[in-house]
Amino acid sequence: MVYRELTCCGGSAVVLVQLFDTSPVAPYALSMGEVIRNSVCEARLKRGFTQEELAEKVGVTRQTIIAIEKGNYTPSVLLALKLAACFNVSVEQLFCIRHEK
Repeated sequence: MVYRELTCCGGSAVVLVQLFDTSPVAPYALSMGEVIRNSVCEARLKRGFTQEELAEKVGVTRQTIIAIEKGNYTPSVLLALKLAACFNVSVEQLFCIRHEK
């Protein structure tokens, strides 16, 4: 898979955009050096939603959306599925595991 890092939401979140390949990230437990990155902010901005509007659509607070976009909170599977459905994309298109040193 090929990814490009983008800074989103005023520099407060790093998001990864999957390029050219749509194969899913293999599911496995996070270990040292593995972090979950997301493109929720980019998807939200692309669709013209405010954080408040997105929060209402998926049944959480605006603060939860902010925390997800900043990478300070990893959503539950249920919330990740709701976010993906809201944007009409797969969970793998919103969230991925990144290996960092």
